[in-house]
Amino acid sequence: MNSAAEPTGTLEVALARSQRLLRHDPALALDQASEILKVVPGHPMAELVTGIAQRSLGDLPAALQTLRKLAASQPRSAATHFEYGLTLSEAGQYPEAIAAYRHALALKPDLPDAWRSLGDALIGAGDAVGADAAYAQHIRASTRNPQLLEAASALVEDRIAEAEQMLRTYLKGHPTDVAALRMLAEVGARLGHYGDAERLLLQCLELAPSFNEARHNYAIVLHRLNKSAEALGQVGQLLKDDPNNGAYRNLKAVVLTKVGEFAESLELFASVLKASPSHALIWMSYGHTLSTAGREADSIEAYHRCIGLLPQCGEAWWSLANLKTYRFSDAEVDAMRTQLERDDLGAEDRLHLHFALGAALEARQQYAASFEHYAEGNRLRRVQVSYSAADTSALVRRAKELFTAQFLAERTDYGAQAPDPVFIIGLPRAGSTLVEQILASHSQVEGTMELPNIIAMISKLIGPPGKDPGTRYAAALTALTAARCRELGQQYLEETRIQRKLGRPLFIDKMPNNFLHTGFIHLMLPRAKIIDARREPMACGFSLFKQHFARGQNFSYSLEDIGRFYSDYVDLMQHFDTVLPGRVHRVIHEALLEDTEGEVRRLLAYCGLDFEESCLRFYENERAVRTASANQVRRPISRSGVDQWRHFEPWLGPLREALGNVVEAYPKLLPF
Repeated sequence: MNSAAEPTGTLEVALARSQRLLRHDPALALDQASEILKVVPGHPMAELVTGIAQRSLGDLPAALQTLRKLAASQPRSAATHFEYGLTLSEAGQYPEAIAAYRHALALKPDLPDAWRSLGDALIGAGDAVGADAAYAQHIRASTRNPQLLEAASALVEDRIAEAEQMLRTYLKGHPTDVAALRMLAEVGARLGHYGDAERLLLQCLELAPSFNEARHNYAIVLHRLNKSAEALGQVGQLLKDDPNNGAYRNLKAVVLTKVGEFAESLELFASVLKASPSHALIWMSYGHTLSTAGREADSIEAYHRCIGLLPQCGEAWWSLANLKTYRFSDAEVDAMRTQLERDDLGAEDRLHLHFALGAALEARQQYAASFEHYAEGNRLRRVQVSYSAADTSALVRRAKELFTAQFLAERTDYGAQAPDPVFIIGLPRAGSTLVEQILASHSQVEGTMELPNIIAMISKLIGPPGKDPGTRYAAALTALTAARCRELGQQYLEETRIQRKLGRPLFIDKMPNNFLHTGFIHLMLPRAKIIDARREPMACGFSLFKQHFARGQNFSYSLEDIGRFYSDYVDLMQHFDTVLPGRVHRVIHEALLEDTEGEVRRLLAYCGLDFEESCLRFYENERAVRTASANQVRRPISRSGVDQWRHFEPWLGPLREALGNVVEAYPKLLPF
């Protein structure tokens, strides 16, 4: 027997020593506990130390065996059931872990770590609503201050305005209370005010750098703010403290995908899933990245793994449909219908299943039933989002009033002079991914993704959403000086540098919604190229209606909103054709399909590029494509989708009416 495992006196002293060893030397703690169990077989605390040490050393089968037996013999031990839950979670056995955590919390409701771990397990099981409630309980259990307990209760019960008021009042007298700062950041995140959440969490970490729960929240907020490099830095710090934490590793993989580091992201996802093969939602995230990287068969397998573990996961079913090339079997259609019959199905899962079923039935030419599912999915989504067609029209009207020929002429020398960016604008589902793939097949052009930077810059300039966005937009842009425009142009180039991997002179920003900010782009980057990708309005409109977007396209869940949005888009782009003739190059989707080489030559000439045959063989380009059309642009051009909308024409009256004379006039310019 080595000296490390020799008895050191009383049983209590030996137990205390083994517990202290757990954090720094679990192998020695295991030796110590084993010696105790030789003397006192079945001692509960020694068995608990044994299980924890086995888990810390990575021996999950042994830890599960030890803790399962101990939990059965110790039904009143909250600590035992909590540790059993942690081990089950690490093994990816989320339903069993959830039961263990709930058992522990029934015995001792004020265990903050158990509430947090329950939230993590619920995320793993696909219950985002339950997880949100558990995380809120974690915040409440983390403090004994009555004022914070009251605010936490409001958060748990989704009384967000009350929670915010309580926390702001409390922080006036206690500005360094990190628990309160983190709670207020949670309020901001729930309201979508990620800038406020970022500021609060940074303040929290300045006060308490080891507050890893807050750092994890901070990394997530940075990711949502598209500050990918900063998010990766924060995740790196978290992984130094806890290198095997599945939540941290998953977040890192997601952020890596966002910045185009697919090889590292896929490797990380694979390692996470090897350790936790029952984590349904990570299988889905893995599928997304595989699809983007062009590994379609592997992505299908990953989505199937997710569905096998979590058959109600609507997003996984929709992800299969969103490949645009996958065909559901009869059994899969029946399985989706079965899930829709569940009383406990969440709204997110339900709407995704409706979109997926709409696609499955459309492929079967069951158009009436298909449209019913598309319509229901859109109805469910529309009530969740905030969108005002009147606000968009007002923004377009004020932009036209602002960007007159004289206004632009007076600002000829504004902006950074770099010619690097190529903006592809328009509406989603209008053929922009095809244009991007053609250009990215040229030796001088790099494709990236739909970059959010322009929209984020505008949001910062005009402030948070509020009344009269058009007036605030005009006021903010009128105030821009030449120096400020150069600064903003340079800022854009610096922020997007992380997306440029190939060192090519030009790169593409394919965010379609940037059409609203054509004037702003011209002011800050006057030498950038701007390409308007346009598709026949009824075809584009219906394609938008049957596409579920994860975020950012709130106009697309109502046929009337889509029609008005398309009409406003045409109106604004015609205005810029008038005040900046030749500044924007237009690619008509149907013309590109009919005369591909001619349109490609005109496109390259506009960009100042020599013709390259590779642009006609764009489907051979193996680059990652991060849009819903990814698999379609990996195939030669096809006209099969041009008139697909006509099968649904009987139900598209609201779209046609909202479009007005745009339909008849297409593709010519309109006399607005």
